[in-house]
Amino acid sequence: MSLLKKLFSQCAHPQGKMGRAMLKFMNLCHAPLTNWGLNLVDMQDGWTMLDIGCGGGATLKRLLKRSQGAKVYGIDISEESVAKAIKVNADVIDKQVFVQQGSAEKLPYEDGKFDLVTAVETVYFWPNLPNCLQEVCRVLKPKGHFAIMVEVVDTDSKWTHVVEGMTAYTPEQLKQFLDDAGFTQTEIHRKKPSYATILGVKP
Repeated sequence: MSLLKKLFSQCAHPQGKMGRAMLKFMNLCHAPLTNWGLNLVDMQDGWTMLDIGCGGGATLKRLLKRSQGAKVYGIDISEESVAKAIKVNADVIDKQVFVQQGSAEKLPYEDGKFDLVTAVETVYFWPNLPNCLQEVCRVLKPKGHFAIMVEVVDTDSKWTHVVEGMTAYTPEQLKQFLDDAGFTQTEIHRKKPSYATILGVKP
């Protein structure tokens, strides 16, 4: 396996030294997509928010900055990611930011807890996507928002050959998944080069 392929195979579940390098890379490289995508959400102060697949924790920081008095939760399947996200948010951990290990398929939160759930560059790796979206819907409050942000927007993307365990979806497919899961007001927003944000609201 080439070094590049080895590095990018860390996208789904960062581990060890190479995983830590990937988390640094992701915190930096996902910033433009995340900032643009979050601008599409009419965020209010005092929100309770969840970032699924929180990676290195940079999105948690960004969410906190956008909502005065917010509580932000992060969950990731990777131990390495959880450790990095805690480190990046050390000043507010267990006060305003709460991070734990877990899967999108079985979210360890009560029904109707969150005003906003975000998923940045992560739905490619969710097992049984329709089930995961039902889980997102369950933990959202009525009228709660869900924002999926992706850069890989073609099902035949070369990235699916480089990154192990990755499934790429078109924005249209993701919107359909949200519709099928019962979300309303679903919208696709696009920005060059290939950014897409797919939004939905829990009824």
